[in-house]
Amino acid sequence: MSELPVIPFERTTPLDVPAAYRELRLQQGIAKVRTRTGDEVWLVSGYEDARKLFAEPLLGRSHPEPEKAARISGSALLGGPQGDHATEKADHERMRRLFQPSFSARRMKALAEHVGTLVDERLDHLAGLNPPVDLHAELSFPLPVLVICQLLGVPFEDRGYFGEVSIRMGDIDDAVKGEAARAEMGAYMAGLIERKRREPGEDVLTDLAGVIDDDGTVARLAGGLLFAGHETTVGRIDYGVLLLLERPDQLAELERDPSLAPAAVEEILRMAVPSLHGIPRWAREDVEYGGLTIHKGDAVLISTDAANRDERVFSDPDVFDLHRKPGDPHLGFGYGPRFCLGATLARVELEAVFSRLFQRFEGLRLAVPLQELEVNTGRLTQGFAKLPVTWNSVRH
Repeated sequence: MSELPVIPFERTTPLDVPAAYRELRLQQGIAKVRTRTGDEVWLVSGYEDARKLFAEPLLGRSHPEPEKAARISGSALLGGPQGDHATEKADHERMRRLFQPSFSARRMKALAEHVGTLVDERLDHLAGLNPPVDLHAELSFPLPVLVICQLLGVPFEDRGYFGEVSIRMGDIDDAVKGEAARAEMGAYMAGLIERKRREPGEDVLTDLAGVIDDDGTVARLAGGLLFAGHETTVGRIDYGVLLLLERPDQLAELERDPSLAPAAVEEILRMAVPSLHGIPRWAREDVEYGGLTIHKGDAVLISTDAANRDERVFSDPDVFDLHRKPGDPHLGFGYGPRFCLGATLARVELEAVFSRLFQRFEGLRLAVPLQELEVNTGRLTQGFAKLPVTWNSVRH
């Protein structure tokens, strides 16, 4: 084996992107690296490279011989190729058309006020507890679960079950375990879709109940939505709290002026890095790019986390800045034809939290040192197992 750098690189604190990504970007641009599975992949850590390759039609999520493809990890979701190589583009466009109405501007606008009410209810609950309190268990986890359950039409009382299945789905070391959990989640969603045919509601699963789906693809994708719709936002709430606590001057501004919440959310989305896994693509044909030849079948790993700290695009990229000048948007939701459908929903939830949390709890702070926080290892979304906080007083 050649002496290639092995990713993901180790980080010194859970809030940082390892400097090795920046060094590799500056030295090589797009670099050949080795994943923990032992496979060689092209690492994309520059902002402009990431945007261009996200939009490159010759890169896709499938591979003609998936069992021979380079893997990023053991993840059943993002570790290796997905989908039918011959029909990938048509399948993606069909599914996009199917799910797009569920995340329409009208539906998101109607949801926004309701999300604010849900946040207020969670904060009322939090105010009734004696600190120190696990913010992860009391706010960061239940809020996105409540929202995605109501949007999709999934019973909130099932959260213990699908939360446990989600943990197994997100395993990055055991692809068999992850794939079995994914099938289990698909079967669970298929059962709910069937129930919606008898008992329709105002939700996404009711929308999907009218779709003919002989092979379980729709239920499988709905299961992926349930996973992504809460797992990723949970991590952003936890990390957003920590990023602000680490920057008291910025936090003081947000406390004084809650209208800065949208700006805070964009910086959180740019800087929060619960996981360093990256987003994979495989070359459908040879791709000539930047003086390199990415050969047919090669794996390309786009590190949006490193790209969001690209010093050529973001001045002082490691600084959390509520007054960052509008410019190129971060890549927290990807870019191009696969831009995240749930981006508006995530922003609605995060803005509701960060326009209220620090205004309500005066002197909110960690109850343990940052370095003592337990990180969820071996999971695609990683994040923290607990986030113990305390505060001085509660404003009503």
